[in-house]
Amino acid sequence: AATDAPAAPTEAQANRRRVLQELAEAKLLRAVYSERQLEAVLTDAWFNHFNVFAGKGPTRGYVTAYERDAIRPHVLGRFRDLLGATARHPAMLFYLDNWENIDPAAGERLSRRAARPPRGLNENYARELLELHTLGVDGGYTQADVVAVARAFTGWTMRPRDGSGFRFVPALHDRGAKTLLGQTLPAGRGIEDGEAVLDLLAAHPATARRVARMLVVRFVSDTPPEALVARAAARFLATSGDLREVVRVIVTSPEFFASDTIGAKLKTPLEFVASALRASGADVRAAGPLTRILRDLGMPPYFCQPPTGYDDTAAAWAASGALVSRVNFAVDLAAGRVPGLRLPPAFTPDTATTIGAPAFQHR
Repeated sequence: AATDAPAAPTEAQANRRRVLQELAEAKLLRAVYSERQLEAVLTDAWFNHFNVFAGKGPTRGYVTAYERDAIRPHVLGRFRDLLGATARHPAMLFYLDNWENIDPAAGERLSRRAARPPRGLNENYARELLELHTLGVDGGYTQADVVAVARAFTGWTMRPRDGSGFRFVPALHDRGAKTLLGQTLPAGRGIEDGEAVLDLLAAHPATARRVARMLVVRFVSDTPPEALVARAAARFLATSGDLREVVRVIVTSPEFFASDTIGAKLKTPLEFVASALRASGADVRAAGPLTRILRDLGMPPYFCQPPTGYDDTAAAWAASGALVSRVNFAVDLAAGRVPGLRLPPAFTPDTATTIGAPAFQHR
């Protein structure tokens, strides 16, 4: 029996897909051509740290502004500003459901008024804020702390019809006293509760260590030197979370230049493709085919579903099939078979031998 063909996408759906495709292409082109390479690497690292999944409902419509406004301007600024920008952005509010996080008493009132099932406390954002964004899974918090954080962020929402921005709705906020990590937030406050939580977490030693470790793993080694992590964390605390200073500690450290760490990091697919294009001198005429290659290599930009983001260690990318795919890409690139690219006239099989080298990070 014949089946109905899938419905054609609406114009709005097609436009959202086009925007996201263009955003993925821009990410790759920036990685290849930008003269601000450190900023590009850090933007990718911090987007990954505060990951949102573009495949979840209207999140795809918010990702462009999320990376542009909440991530990139803060990667060399203060961690507290970065944390606050992500907490307020519609992409994060929708992805981790905090836009529906409301005081249960307010939810009961709304359900009676609208004759619908009651809404209430949603712990999704609170849990990931503690476990992934700040303290870390071993950061010393409890389930009671998760509940307290969720209560502090009740009423942090967005305009649900168009997702056009953050708004705080006092009537949806739990105004009772809350205790987090042994500190009490007094009753009777509003948006100040959430801001106080962000202040507390951004200044916590466990957050300093988690941020330092993430950056050391990104720039130095999958098994980060503990002494370097400790120095970077100490700098974080001494400068009130100045990320420029933390990065400076890492990239000027003896560990960064040590012979056993240079070339030790297996590149992610994005890093591999970008560095291969830079090494070959290829002129990217159309980036669409390259984003499809990233998808085939297992790293479609903005489509990592878990809030953990893409893994930054070799174990995630070193499977034999994945490495064969990298070799195939390198061979196709050297042979001029990758669509959308033009190789320089001087490109020869001799110079093509450098394409295989960028599998590992080097400085």
